[in-house]
Amino acid sequence: MNSILEVSNVVKQYGNYTALNNVSLNVPSGSIYGLLGPNGAGKTTLIRIINQITMPDSGKVFLDGKPLQPEHVKYIGYLPEERGLYKTMKVGEQCLYLAQLKGLSQQEAKKQLKYWFEKFGIEDWWNKKIQELSKGMAQKIQFVVTVLHQPKLLILDEPFSGFDPVNANLIKDEIIELNKKGTSIIFSTHRMESVEEMCNYIALIHKSNKLIEGKLNDVKQQYRSNTFQIGILTNNIEGLMYQLTQKFEVGQTHFKSLNDDIQLEIKIGNHTSNDLLAVLTSFGQVTHFVEKIPSVNDIFIQTVSKQ
Repeated sequence: MNSILEVSNVVKQYGNYTALNNVSLNVPSGSIYGLLGPNGAGKTTLIRIINQITMPDSGKVFLDGKPLQPEHVKYIGYLPEERGLYKTMKVGEQCLYLAQLKGLSQQEAKKQLKYWFEKFGIEDWWNKKIQELSKGMAQKIQFVVTVLHQPKLLILDEPFSGFDPVNANLIKDEIIELNKKGTSIIFSTHRMESVEEMCNYIALIHKSNKLIEGKLNDVKQQYRSNTFQIGILTNNIEGLMYQLTQKFEVGQTHFKSLNDDIQLEIKIGNHTSNDLLAVLTSFGQVTHFVEKIPSVNDIFIQTVSKQ
């Protein structure tokens, strides 16, 4: 598996405070990689090190197999949580300036900006000042200047902050499209539903330490509890409950249903789902049978709470 980014045993301290404690990560090429953690976990420090805004006290970072160097900035796009546009500059002037800082010629910068401005339908913003734009409008400009130099690695820190649902969905679609075209993406957010929808790899940092890393499906498999939500219509509740409790761990649950069914949460342990179905179907009509696959939010809360 090729990696666009490798972080090897990185340590960063500020006085007596350890921001990163021997953290190693491996971001596969072409992936959307969710970088998760509570506030103060060390995520922003790690992102700043990758962008060479600050340097690690020890450890190494490799971009596309090579030790990170100052010239690698042209291969990275970074959308920070705290946006940094100059409010009194005109939009077009600012975009051209930032594009050239990323190594684009003025001609190429104008070409890329024309493409993105037309795509977002914002051509008439060119001569507006940033301070004349709403927060959401300014976010669009920030996104454009982050991606217009076609980076190999795109780092997005809370990319949907400030967007209404329509524009958040627009930016989400653009992120997915960039990924399909080969851009590797590190996606840092507290919106677990976005991680669930978009990411195929995740890492969880908590209190300066990496606790989880891997393919999302593999991580979910590790946290799987073999628990099922079931709904059943039966005339023999007592008999059903007796049989279930002989083999399984049974509890109550609630889900939306069109039926007046009995709703249970059942942990099957060493038994199979077919064993459970056999008991259920012998007592009535099964209206609902769904395994409770742990969500990213469940995994996040469970792992952090243990610490």
